[in-house]
Amino acid sequence: MAEVKLTPMETNQKPGGDFDVAIVGAGFAGLYMLHRLRGVGLSARVFEAGSGVGGTWFWNRYPGARCDVESMEYSYQFSDELQQEWVWTERYASQPEILRYLNHVADRFDLRRNIQLNTRVLAATFNETAGRWIVETSAGDRVSAQFCVMATGCLSSTNTPNFKGRDRFAGSSYHTGNWPHEGVDFTGKRVGIIGTGSSAIQSIPLIAQQASHLFVFQRTPAYTIPAHNNPLDPEVQREVKANYTNFRARNKLLPSGLNIRHNEVSALAMSPQERQREYEERWAHGGLPFLGAFADLLLSKEANDTAAEFIREKIRETVRDPVIAEKLSPRTVVGCKRLCVDTEYYQTFNRSNVTLVDVSSSPIEEITKHGLTVKGKEYELDAIVFATGYDAMTGSLLKIDIRGKGGRSLKETWAEGPRTYLGLATAGFPNLFFITGPGSPSVLTNMIPSIEQHVEWIVDCVLYVRARGFACIEPTLAAQDAWVSHVNEVAGATLFPTCNSWYLGANIPGKSRVFMPYLGFPPYVEKCDDVAAKNYEGFVLIRGNDDERQATLPVTN
Repeated sequence: MAEVKLTPMETNQKPGGDFDVAIVGAGFAGLYMLHRLRGVGLSARVFEAGSGVGGTWFWNRYPGARCDVESMEYSYQFSDELQQEWVWTERYASQPEILRYLNHVADRFDLRRNIQLNTRVLAATFNETAGRWIVETSAGDRVSAQFCVMATGCLSSTNTPNFKGRDRFAGSSYHTGNWPHEGVDFTGKRVGIIGTGSSAIQSIPLIAQQASHLFVFQRTPAYTIPAHNNPLDPEVQREVKANYTNFRARNKLLPSGLNIRHNEVSALAMSPQERQREYEERWAHGGLPFLGAFADLLLSKEANDTAAEFIREKIRETVRDPVIAEKLSPRTVVGCKRLCVDTEYYQTFNRSNVTLVDVSSSPIEEITKHGLTVKGKEYELDAIVFATGYDAMTGSLLKIDIRGKGGRSLKETWAEGPRTYLGLATAGFPNLFFITGPGSPSVLTNMIPSIEQHVEWIVDCVLYVRARGFACIEPTLAAQDAWVSHVNEVAGATLFPTCNSWYLGANIPGKSRVFMPYLGFPPYVEKCDDVAAKNYEGFVLIRGNDDERQATLPVTN
């Protein structure tokens, strides 16, 4: 391969140049990737489309935006000093607090000098002659890097359905995933919100407090558990910090990497009274731990029905109008879509200024100049909020023109669904890595430990490749095919694929339906460690030309 001269790391802050690694995205993943690379002496530049760091927490500023993982867990663990010094204020941190935290991290570790903001990556092309990635940006940069790391996030590509007449609306319109930084005042306005997923469930109670009237257009009701959020008890924080090492180690052994108490018995093995008692305790505790109530909630439809009926009964108890309560009651499997966590969501439908409009059988017909129509009826609105979610896990990647060997695009390669090895890499795209990509646990875990595990694995892999004089590394097709089959086999043994969720890409018209996350954090980490220990089993390592390669056998499942 042709030798490409690298410029010194000090030039990272200037446009153009050559780097060891190009990183796309400056959220939790991109920041830690940069920190680790600098720590091992490699040059890197981060390209970020936003005007600040933070990733999803930079863009998602809608009313009520907060994390559904408790603050003491939704944070980095690579630095004990950082863990000890940062003081969280709430059990579930809000978007502004998480963004402050990420800005603190960027400043504390002096990361900004290697981050280029207001710069969207348009294309990344693998130059087979040089063995390097050529990255082109909206700022006119054309830089090269031996490795390219996509830290683009799993929920960062907003999805706005192409409603008829969408551009005719004379009022204001917003997407929860791209909220104005100055905020929005809905006081005295007639507001329509389309969608009832997580961002809608968090924002609806707060918008309802301001709006003269709020119309909620619901296609599919979602299960949501009360957060019972409150100021974080200083004593609880002290106790966790005093034993953070063991706290984190224990979490890594749990299926989702979260501090959730998992009841190992079957829901069907308990008496109705015992089941009710367990569900009541989980409901009172709040949040995602509800799914840990019994071992078979996502394995047995009959077991899951007991949890579903418990939640529906809670809705009936909370919502005074039985007709509205029924419309808000899901009939799908609890947990096959992302379980939501809320504050006063169901109670909001008792307000006189809130109207639920069921569009499950009669979809929104069109958006008009003055509102939108359903069943021929026009709802006059001053503002429309699209809480219509994201093109999850692959959307941000496929918006970039990524081309590997032979000029083949990632979009073409993934036309029938994403195919990766370990969720980390794809055959035909040497030296390209994904952080929490499809085929990894990602969105079914606490994202921060998953991010850290991926970053550390990628950095170790890069160092292995360079130390042994290899130029490139990519998965074999055999290893990739075996991994995709394994991911599908694991998911197929559960109830996850039984409903049309964004885990499957079902929320995006025309998107191939493939269950994208891998179920089980501890076994996944074990597999990744085993692959690395066996000299990157399932990968091909190339020294300088196609005649000098080292292939290792694929992992068998």
